[in-house]
Amino acid sequence: MDDKKKMILSVASGKGGTGKTTVATSLALSLDTDVQFLDCDVEAPNAYIFLKPLIVEKKPVYFSLPRLIEEKCSFCGLCSKVCEWNAIAVVNKKWLLFPELCHSCGACWQLCPEEALEKKGKELGVVEKGEAGKIDFAQGKLTIGQAISPLVIKAVKKEISPLKDVIIDVSPGTACSMVETVKGTDFCILVTEPTPFGFNDLVLAAGVLNELSIPCGVVINRYDVDYDKINNFCEKNKIPILARIPLDKKIAEAYSRGELFVSFDETWKKKFKQLFLNIKKKVKK
Repeated sequence: MDDKKKMILSVASGKGGTGKTTVATSLALSLDTDVQFLDCDVEAPNAYIFLKPLIVEKKPVYFSLPRLIEEKCSFCGLCSKVCEWNAIAVVNKKWLLFPELCHSCGACWQLCPEEALEKKGKELGVVEKGEAGKIDFAQGKLTIGQAISPLVIKAVKKEISPLKDVIIDVSPGTACSMVETVKGTDFCILVTEPTPFGFNDLVLAAGVLNELSIPCGVVINRYDVDYDKINNFCEKNKIPILARIPLDKKIAEAYSRGELFVSFDETWKKKFKQLFLNIKKKVKK
């Protein structure tokens, strides 16, 4: 990365509840320069609680479902055979669509020999944009009842500015929504906790990033004692432990009020700023 290029930093976790959003938003609020924040946890975005942006624009996200033109259909069944997600069934000259399974890949209507399928638009979610002080903010919201989040995540990532450093809040877990979000990022912070569950899911998330060739580091949240399995895993896999955030009642109380500890603790604000700068320096090498 050259000096002029801005960094895209993702913040992820193998499991929910580790403090991923706390770390991501604390980083954004600790920087003196303009930064862009994208909340790609589209099933349950909550960064807005801490950043308190003024939303000025909303854009719907649509995806396409196949619609049958029955008079053209020969019921050959090719569309059901090419559908990787089994969203179409052709039985006894009846065509059935299971919209919850459709990923809008387009294989069915593009390969239909009779041109008997057309695209029908459906709203999948919305992208909201706004500002929180110096922070350029955007978040995605998946419509309740919908299951296909990657298309909304892609729509949020289209808002990435090449002129600003970007911090992305990633969906918890290691499923397709996490993969879609971290793709193309320069570095990923994995937030974990010193528990067996935290360690297990850290290993899974680190494995995904390794497959994607995305460098990463670990932040241990709610740290009270050393958890040797995390330390040994990071040492063995040459993953740096970037910070340890203590198990502190003041931090928890602030969180319950929708506040971040960097807003009243100057020491931690400086630590988060330095953490961001250290990662950026590492990425540039």
